[in-house]
Amino acid sequence: MQFAGPLALRSGASISDYTLAYETYGTLNADRSNAVLVCHALNASHHVAGVYQGQARSEGWWDNMVGPGKPVDTDRFFVIGVNNLGSCFGSTGPMHVNPATGRVYGADFPVVTVEDWVDAQAALLDALGIETLAAVMGGSLGGMQALSWTLQYPERVRHAVVVASAPNLTAENIAFNEVARRAIVTDPDFHGGHFYEHGVVPKRGLRIARMIGHITYLSDDVMNAKFGRILRSAVEGEAAGADYRYSTQDVEFQIESYLRYQGDKFSEYFDANTYLLITRALDYFDPARNHGGKLSAALAQARAKFLLVSFKTDWRFSPARSREIVKALLDNSRNVSYAEIDAPHGHDAFLLDDVRYMGVVRSYFERVAKEFQQ
Repeated sequence: MQFAGPLALRSGASISDYTLAYETYGTLNADRSNAVLVCHALNASHHVAGVYQGQARSEGWWDNMVGPGKPVDTDRFFVIGVNNLGSCFGSTGPMHVNPATGRVYGADFPVVTVEDWVDAQAALLDALGIETLAAVMGGSLGGMQALSWTLQYPERVRHAVVVASAPNLTAENIAFNEVARRAIVTDPDFHGGHFYEHGVVPKRGLRIARMIGHITYLSDDVMNAKFGRILRSAVEGEAAGADYRYSTQDVEFQIESYLRYQGDKFSEYFDANTYLLITRALDYFDPARNHGGKLSAALAQARAKFLLVSFKTDWRFSPARSREIVKALLDNSRNVSYAEIDAPHGHDAFLLDDVRYMGVVRSYFERVAKEFQQ
C-alpha cells in the first residue's frame, strides 16, 4: 500500500511517498472485530504464515503459530502482517529511491523507532477500515511493538500478546548490537552506507553481525547438545548432507561451520543499512524514559488485557524482563496472564514448537475469540 504521507517521525524528520508491504490471512468479519496484528522482529517480514505457490522454502516465519486450526486460528481471526519502514522486504527502506532527491536513500534514510513503526501500522489499519484490534502480538522486537501499541493507541487494542520481549534493552544487549554494527560499518565495502552506488555489499560485516546475533539467540544447553566440541572431521561422513557445513579449511568445529553458514546466508538477503536502523530502534525503545524511568507510570495508560510469555533459557530477553512488565501492569490493576516456559532453546524458543507454549497461546486466543463471537 502506497502512502503519500508525510509520516512524522520521532526524530523530528518525516517521510513521504512511502510503501508498506503487508499480507493478510483469514477473513475480516462483518463488524471488523476479529483483526489481529502480528509485529515482526529484526530479520523477519510481513510474510508471517503460509507458503508462496511455486517457491521453495517460502514458509512464513511464524507459520507454526498462525493458520487454520493453529494457535492464532485464521478460521476465526483476520491476521495482518506488516513489513516495517526501513526493512528490506518490500516496505520503503534504505535501498529505495528518495523521491525528494532521485537518489537511493542509503545512509540518508531517516532514523526510525518502534513508535514510528506503530504509527505506520496504524495508518495501514486506517486504510483497511480497522478501528480496533482484537489483539496485537509479537515476539522479541515484535513484542516491543505490541507493548507500544497499548501505549500509543490504548483505545484501539483489546488484547496484547508480548512474547520473549522486554521493556527496554539492557546495557549488555546494546553492547551486542553495537559490536554487530561496528562489524558492518568498518567493512571496506560499506562506503559510509552508500555502497549501492559502488555496486558492492558489505557481506563480511553482515556475516559477522549475524554470527554475533545467532550466538545470543541460542542457549548454552542447545549449543552443547547440537554441536558440543565436535570436530568437522569426526562427523564428515554422517553429516555430509547437513546444510550448515562450511568448506573453508580453517573451520575445525561444527559450531564454527554452523555459524559461518548462517552468516553467509544472511549476507545474501539482508540489507546492511536496514540492520543498523533496526538495531538502533531496539536500543532506543524505552517507554519509561519519559516517566522518570518508572515503568509503572509509563504503562498506566494501557487499557488492553495482556498475555506475556518468557522462556527460562532466554538470556538475551530473560524472564526477569517480562516480569518487570507484569509487575508494572499489576501496579495499575491491569488484566495480565503470564507464562514462563521451561524450554531449552533460548531466545529462539518463541519461534519453535514447544507444546506448552503453543498451548498457552491457543488457550488465550480462544478467550479472545469468545469476546467477538458472543
